[in-house]
Amino acid sequence: MRTPRSLIVTLYGAYGRPPDGAPFAVSELIRLLHAVGVDAPSVRSCVSRLKRRGLLVAARAADGSAGYALSPDARQLLDDGDRRIYRRRGPRLSDGWVLAVFSVPEAERNKRHLLRSRLARLGFGTAAPGVWIAPAGLYEETRHTLQRLGLAPYVDLFRGEHLGFAATREAVARWWDLAAVARLHHEFLELHEPVLRDWEASGDADEAPRPQTAYRDYLLALDSWRQLPYADPGLPPELLPGDWPGGRSAEVFDRLHERLRDAGERYVRP
Repeated sequence: MRTPRSLIVTLYGAYGRPPDGAPFAVSELIRLLHAVGVDAPSVRSCVSRLKRRGLLVAARAADGSAGYALSPDARQLLDDGDRRIYRRRGPRLSDGWVLAVFSVPEAERNKRHLLRSRLARLGFGTAAPGVWIAPAGLYEETRHTLQRLGLAPYVDLFRGEHLGFAATREAVARWWDLAAVARLHHEFLELHEPVLRDWEASGDADEAPRPQTAYRDYLLALDSWRQLPYADPGLPPELLPGDWPGGRSAEVFDRLHERLRDAGERYVRP
């Protein structure tokens, strides 16, 4: 579900990490979020909440006006996300799995809820109570996330392979709700594949896309797409249904990214 908060985080992920660490001025945030349908009061309210959560820090923009930059933790979070969103490689069954085995005292049940919800958001499936599983390529991001949230003392991480007794393809259908993940891919395609077709139909005559339109279409596509690599753990093809839509939705996003990301930056930094 698209929200003002999600769009702000997406904006910082796409364009808010310049090498010099320069913050966005508040006026710039309002302008950029207005272009994707977010009003100024919502921007100010969401920025305040993100600041309270430690994801944004107040800083002066280049012109001396009030602004906000990413905190170090937020930057690490987005850097980890880049490996999922932009630099995916084909998963291999031979890579194996990472297991998260946890035990949380009853007196700290809030930690148990946080741990389960965060593992789910990282793309883990449930192999058994207290035993969560994901492709081994998610190990580094899992380690960073658990350490950042102070959850590492409750968890042991292992690498391994599945040895049975059920076939691995049958097992992953229990560990993850693949039908629900497929629906998310289809929803992404329904929203953004027509946008890609429209841009590609313009052909070579539109070699320099209009910056504001490119920015809008790219930010909305990225906001939709960046949720998917977390819901979809990135399973090897031989473990997925034959009509799996994940490859097509990844291709649509990649083509939108290639065509629109840099053009949109001309609107972000005119």
